[in-house]
Amino acid sequence: MTDPSRVLVRAPNWVGDVVLSLPALRDVRRAFPAARLEVLARPWVGGLYAAVSEVDAVVESRGTLADADAIRGRHDLGLLLPNSFASAFTLWRAGVPQRWGYATDARGPLLTRSCRVSASVGGQSQVYYYRAMLEGLGLQVSGPPDASLACPEAWAERGRALLGGPGPWIGINAGAAYGTAKRWPPERFAAAAELVARRSGARVAIVGSAAERPLAEQIAAQLGASARVLCGETTLAELVGVLRELRLLLTNDSGPMHLAAALGTPLVAVFGSTDWTETAPFSERARIVREQTECAPCRLRECPIDHRCMARVRVDRVAATALELLAA
Repeated sequence: MTDPSRVLVRAPNWVGDVVLSLPALRDVRRAFPAARLEVLARPWVGGLYAAVSEVDAVVESRGTLADADAIRGRHDLGLLLPNSFASAFTLWRAGVPQRWGYATDARGPLLTRSCRVSASVGGQSQVYYYRAMLEGLGLQVSGPPDASLACPEAWAERGRALLGGPGPWIGINAGAAYGTAKRWPPERFAAAAELVARRSGARVAIVGSAAERPLAEQIAAQLGASARVLCGETTLAELVGVLRELRLLLTNDSGPMHLAAALGTPLVAVFGSTDWTETAPFSERARIVREQTECAPCRLRECPIDHRCMARVRVDRVAATALELLAA
């Protein structure tokens, strides 16, 4: 096969997965330096690629049939980062000549080049899961993985405006979209943030979705008038801008955690039900706090017992880890 001139990468569907797939996306760019590289992405993640210089354009995903119509005749090669049958069916229905990806979800017959998931990626960051796929497809993977985002200045300016005053600022992200099993108790976030803010002279901003605003207001009530609640008030670009301005983020395992890591913002993440070996923030400025329990990682949305993986994580340990990180 001659080198393609038009490459389409089907993006993962969630913010954290998009961040962890960025090293593989950059490998694709290095493999096809002269090609036009487009990304097919869901509306809620597509905007992130404005902070990824390797991408030439984003096609907004609207569903299997609509996507097939949108991309028909536009690409020589389609590369699938998600494992779903539907993503492969889209490329097949669109008639993309070369369709590459993992042979998962019974979609092998729809692909022109495929590979199996290697056992070697188990227990490693998801970064290596995506890169191993490229190697299995015959592409060269080289150099240290780069999962960074370059925050556009307009986003940073908007972030500063939303914070609404001089810092320094530390952030709290007490929500987690997958379920309550991933959430450290809000009163502990408040207590840890109060300790860190008092010692560092920082103000506190609470970020998250509109659905998480009641949780944020509960935390803000314990912190007093100095806390700024931004839940539901930011677009994805504005959230990136806010996270870029923080000196530190206290967070659960979540999309904002991965965004902060990609921006180089120092962060302390509390882990419980999810697998820290696969979904940890990919950053040298990140620290994980967790306690060993016999049932973790369970990967459940809701804890069926006593939430012991989170209940055993002490406030003083999280605060001390954050202060050490700030001092470093």
